Amino acid sequence: MAAWSGLIRSAGQILLRNKAISPIQPLKNGTIIRLMSEHRTFQITATRWHWDKTKDLFHLYTIVAGVPIGIVILLTNIFVGPATLTPIPEGYEPKHWEYHKHPITRFLARYVFRSDQMEYEKYLHFIWTQQELIKCRELEAKVKSLMSDRLDYQAYYYQPFTNAKYIRKEAQVYQDSKSMYSRP
Repeated sequence: MAAWSGLIRSAGQILLRNKAISPIQPLKNGTIIRLMSEHRTFQITATRWHWDKTKDLFHLYTIVAGVPIGIVILLTNIFVGPATLTPIPEGYEPKHWEYHKHPITRFLARYVFRSDQMEYEKYLHFIWTQQELIKCRELEAKVKSLMSDRLDYQAYYYQPFTNAKYIRKEAQVYQDSKSMYSRP
């Protein structure tokens, strides 16, 4: 690459020496401008780097992810195909994913998504926990109201704290100071 630019530069210098081209061109109104190339001005435009980078990443992820997924879908449709209805044997309970027709949908229903029964049971558990929270809050409000009515303080507001260690230290300091200043 550097060799080509060197050749072009040397060819341009040879042409300038021979006066084949002139770097200084007069304009019609008499002013003279220097031409640095064949174009008079350099057009300043906004950068296209972000757009080009976005296109590059889009094409990359299309090739990396889209093409293999498309091939898997194509091969599944060609070799496996949609499910057909058959009579259910006696005593057999179909699984939740066996109700779907397409094999990819069956795969997703079996290994990726949760069943409708599981979602329903999760919702029931959520409702139960909310009801338990409501019951606990009502009980707590009742306890607080009874405590304020009966002027109880140790049941809810009492925080057990013992400072016996510090009391013993103060007593020892008091005893020492008392024995130091007392006369025998």
